[in-house]
Formats: sequence, structure tokens, C-alpha cells
Amino acid sequence: MIPSTELFDVRGKVALVTGGSRGIGLMIARGLVDAGARVLVSSRKEADIVAAAQEIGAEAIVADVSTQEGAVALADAVRERTDRLDVLVNNAGATWGAPLEEFPQSGWDRVSHVNVEGIFHLTVALLPQLRAAASAEDPGRVINIGSVDGIKVPLTENYSYSASKAAVHMLTRHLAKRLAGEQITVNAIAPGPFESKMTAFLLSSEEGRAAVAAQVPLGRIGSDEDAAGLTIFLSSRAGAYLTGTVIPLDGGWSGCG
Repeated sequence: MIPSTELFDVRGKVALVTGGSRGIGLMIARGLVDAGARVLVSSRKEADIVAAAQEIGAEAIVADVSTQEGAVALADAVRERTDRLDVLVNNAGATWGAPLEEFPQSGWDRVSHVNVEGIFHLTVALLPQLRAAASAEDPGRVINIGSVDGIKVPLTENYSYSASKAAVHMLTRHLAKRLAGEQITVNAIAPGPFESKMTAFLLSSEEGRAAVAAQVPLGRIGSDEDAAGLTIFLSSRAGAYLTGTVIPLDGGWSGCG
């Protein structure tokens, strides 16, 4: 029996967090670093990702996962730094909002390329490193960041975003089934309202923040600890027997809101 103090231990594990320069990605990366993991963070903007990495004690990689070539380039950069990857957090994402009859094709292309195809291409490209870290007792972990908007009809007109996150949830299940025999688990976290660039228009004012919090059964916006805590659980021995799941991290928004 593993001591309870070791069940959530991620010390020494190697993790990659995409979109790690801000928002939920930065929350997750900071939590993993603080828990003793070696963390690589990636983002398109060099200045942002370098600053974030220095702030939390991670390693920065400039990368764009919106194309297959970009995803493969990121995997190559990871391979130059480590021959094994214990945890892959596919967090990089894009959103788009516009009224129904004005919603542009570009709003579908960008969001789909980053949110869905990016996860697929990067996960496939990093399979050798994930396999190298995997064992029956301690599987390799892929954690996809979905959204409550992929579970419940959103409050805003973000058609491509909500559809893409629902696709992320199904892709998570599909990959989980395919990779289970290789001792790699694949799960998704579906966050509700957290501080991020995507939610800034809703949370930037005290009135807007209060209005959003009022719709959450637990009555508050998600915190850094909430995002980091669930990720650490999924990355540790405590989460080793879980795969193919989509876990709402939304204060009850989708389940009892």
C-alpha cells in the first residue's frame, strides 16, 4: 500500500504545458513546479513565455501548435531536452465570438486548428517520449483542457469554441481507448470560469465578476489551486487508474447549475 503522503507525489516527473504563459496554463505549470516536477512551458509569443518560465522556474519553448508542422517542431524541441515525458498538458487554445449570422470562416479555422488538431498532432508527435515514461504502475499521462462550454450551452456566441471543446472531449475518449494498452492515460479537464484572457471580457469589472460568480453553485470563480490540484491528481499515483474521463472543474456550473 502506497503511503497517503506519496499518492499525490509528482516530484521528478517531466511535464509539458502548452499555452503556459498565462491563464489556466500558467496556473497548472506553477502548481506542477511547486510540487517538484520539471516543467516545460510553450507558447507562440517568445517574450511572454520566457517571462512566465522565469517567474515560475520552468523551461520555455516558443511554439505554435496550430499546424501539424508546429506541433512536430515542439515535439522535436522537447526531445532535445528530455528523452521521456511523464505528463503532457494540452492547454493551448483559441476562441472567437461573433453573432450567428456574422460568424466568419476564420473564426472556425483558427479555433479548430489550435483547439482540436493541435492536441491530436502534438500528442501523436510526443508518443515516443510518453511511451518511454509509461509503466503499468505509473502510466504516461495526457491531460487535455476542454471546457464547460463543450458540455453545456454557453452564455456567449462562441460557436466554434464550444463545438471545438466538445470535440476535445470526444477526442480524449478516443485517444484514451487507443492508448490504454500502451499504459498511457488520457483525460480531460473541463474548466468553468477562471481568470484568463478568454474570460477577461466577463470578469474585468466587479459587476461582471459578481454576475458570473452568482451563476456558479459554489459562488466563486475558479482559483489557481483548483486548476493545479486536479492536474496534480491526474498526474500522480492517485489518478493512475483513471482514463477516458472528462472532469468538470466548474464549481457545479454544468452538474447542478
